[in-house]
Amino acid sequence: MKAVARLTDDEAHDTFQQIRWAGNDGQPYCPKCGCVAVYKYATRKLWKCKGCNHQFSVTSGTIFAGRKMPIKDLLLAIAIFVNGAKGHSALQLSRDLDCQYKTAFVLAHKLREAIASSGNSADAKVSGEVEIDGAYFGGYVKPANYKKDRIDRRLAENRTGKRRVVVVTRQRDGKTLSFVTKSEDAAVPAIQNCVAPGSTIYADEASAWDSLHARYETKRINHSQAYSHNGASTNMAESFFSRLRRAEIGTHHHIAGPYLENYSDEMAWREDNRRVPNGTLYAMMANAALNHPVSRQWKGYWQKGTGDS
Repeated sequence: MKAVARLTDDEAHDTFQQIRWAGNDGQPYCPKCGCVAVYKYATRKLWKCKGCNHQFSVTSGTIFAGRKMPIKDLLLAIAIFVNGAKGHSALQLSRDLDCQYKTAFVLAHKLREAIASSGNSADAKVSGEVEIDGAYFGGYVKPANYKKDRIDRRLAENRTGKRRVVVVTRQRDGKTLSFVTKSEDAAVPAIQNCVAPGSTIYADEASAWDSLHARYETKRINHSQAYSHNGASTNMAESFFSRLRRAEIGTHHHIAGPYLENYSDEMAWREDNRRVPNGTLYAMMANAALNHPVSRQWKGYWQKGTGDS
């Protein structure tokens, strides 16, 4: 991170250029038509395609398109973001970059979107030995001060309706896929879609997973009796949830429901790459961001009136 902070603006721009067009030895080509014959402007860091006359910069057509933040700060943001084992809050990132909270919030979510899409495509699957589990987040109901005024928060009528479950399918020694639903039962179709036929599923005693027996070889573990028995366990799935819980409690303190899936995708990426050196993670995230198209969700986010969170 120190090396990134010491980069000049020109060095940062050259670094971005090398990462984005690594397949062409760092030489730019038109993002619109793919033509490699381009003009370079002498006074501005822009190129113009000789084929279609399209003008473009090093961030055109990427998730950083329309940026106002200097490229050096974008590289520094990536370096800071990957250093957090349990994530990095937007408030802390805004202080590190000396920018507005809103700017840091959107930037962090753009990075989450980029790393999630780099490995979690719609047709991504896990296979072999797969652990499945679910954990509920959000919808906290604060208990009343006096005991006589307290309600049973376990009852459906006393809940806020904001509680969501994150369901994880984690291949042993492989990939982690997560998604958010209203209940574990509602997650079964998604599980059947992302777990390859012929796989062995390991799950806990929750009744939501009973229907999986018809399609997969399923081994269950009753956590009231043991955490592991004859190879049946969900310890790797629990490891993912431990990281996500610590991210919520210790780093972000609150994760709003509409963004829960973004954070769970980030933690799946961090968990899958937990043994990868920070320098490699930095290169992976920068490459994912510069090869991701313009975000449909986060482009002009604050102009849409969606509000803060």
